Amino acid sequence: MSNGKYLQLTEVSLRDGSHVVAHAFTEKQVRDVAKSVDDAGMHYLEVSHGDGLGGSTLQYGKSLVDEMKLIEAAVDECKHTKVSVLLIPGIGTIHELEQAHNLGAQLVRVATHATEADVSAQHIKKARELGMEAIGFLMMAHSVSADKLVEQAKLMQSYGAQAVYVTDSAGALLPHEVREKIRAMRKHLDVEIGFHAHNNLSLAIANTLVAIEEGATRIDGSIRCLGAGAGNAQTEVLLAVLERMGIDLGIDLYKMMDVAEDVVGPIIQGSQEIRKGSLVLGYAGVYSSFLLHAERAGKKFGVDPRDILIELGKMKVVGGQEDMIVDVAADLSKKAKAGV
Repeated sequence: MSNGKYLQLTEVSLRDGSHVVAHAFTEKQVRDVAKSVDDAGMHYLEVSHGDGLGGSTLQYGKSLVDEMKLIEAAVDECKHTKVSVLLIPGIGTIHELEQAHNLGAQLVRVATHATEADVSAQHIKKARELGMEAIGFLMMAHSVSADKLVEQAKLMQSYGAQAVYVTDSAGALLPHEVREKIRAMRKHLDVEIGFHAHNNLSLAIANTLVAIEEGATRIDGSIRCLGAGAGNAQTEVLLAVLERMGIDLGIDLYKMMDVAEDVVGPIIQGSQEIRKGSLVLGYAGVYSSFLLHAERAGKKFGVDPRDILIELGKMKVVGGQEDMIVDVAADLSKKAKAGV
């Protein structure tokens, strides 16, 4: 089996999965997951509100427990695994970044829409000044061309990003599209390339493998698919597939299977299988964290959440525009009552 140490895996269930549990992770849950994945040899563990540092608001969803307490708990449990955080400029600030760093977070992924890399400059530069690993995270990558993605990634590289991710926030990318985008990034950038998948079209693992084939060295997974929508590439399955391919990441597969079954499984409130809501996310190309918001709005206004998501897809909404979900639901309800 070949040494896969050139690949770095980030476990995102304690950040992306925050959407699934309505940002209600407890300190004990975070400690249990962190201790277990650390024992298994996980490389990175991302811990933040689902919408990143500072996301605990009425618009994005209030956290049950302050995210800084959760970050501190994860750092306390991780002896080898590095704790990372996510920051979306406009939601998270330099102040929160400094707080996370002081608590022991070693890596930050600065996330922007795929056309708005310019807003990441101060956060990436500050992270480097603090001695953190700083990574760019271009969200909704399906919505732009490979050339535009390269253009934006180059900006992040110029600000000091040590890697830039192609982020399939909607789980809408098809394998040939992943290949095109990763190949273009690899050709034109000097830093590492990462790939973050969502499983809304059941392609998360396949797309991750394509990304690796094209030179991505940073990959993400979520245990039991505990992530927004239908989740991400399922970590324990991804590890098994990579081992079948002869790639050893140095992470204990059996231990990760046990974490999935015994630690993360009890946290999940429902099934993370692909259901009609998450399927529509990938089909319409909508930000995966919008699903629960759309379901709540649909119930409130008596409209099908799928119609809300399809309309949002047509409008090409991006992360940070959650307030539009209610507006769309209200408008659809009004039209239905008027017989339009």
